[in-house]
Amino acid sequence: MKDKNSLAHTQWRCKYHLVFAPKHRRQIIYGKYKKSIGKIIRELCDRKDVEIHEANACRDHIHMLVSIPPKLSVSQFMGYLKGKSSLMIFDRHANLKYRYGNRKFWCRGYFVDTVGRNKNQIQEDIRNQLKEDYMSDQLTLFEEFDPFTGKKNKKK
Repeated sequence: MKDKNSLAHTQWRCKYHLVFAPKHRRQIIYGKYKKSIGKIIRELCDRKDVEIHEANACRDHIHMLVSIPPKLSVSQFMGYLKGKSSLMIFDRHANLKYRYGNRKFWCRGYFVDTVGRNKNQIQEDIRNQLKEDYMSDQLTLFEEFDPFTGKKNKKK
């Protein structure tokens, strides 16, 4: 993995941490569509010469650490990625058209952060995101008190 990329007369190192989610944060990514959506995103990134350093599909959002060439703005790339991937997802999974009307799979916005010297930390955070989501889900599964009786529940 190289740190410097180049165009004809330009050396560049432009890394971004991107986070985006499906419309209404529906938890559809992690299930049976995870591999297909990942393949679509990789294909679209390759078409624009965007290098994926790290990526993870959580249940209701996607984290990516990418290098975007300076000839593309982040907003141009995200518009392209979310727009084209929506069309491709609906083409490959026709049953989703009825759940996500208007052929819009993703939320309107996204999160972006530039990556400098903290690249390794961001990569580690993306890798551990699934573990953190799982742990927070586990914490919410056990309720100390029964909401109907008010009695203390026993841990199993």
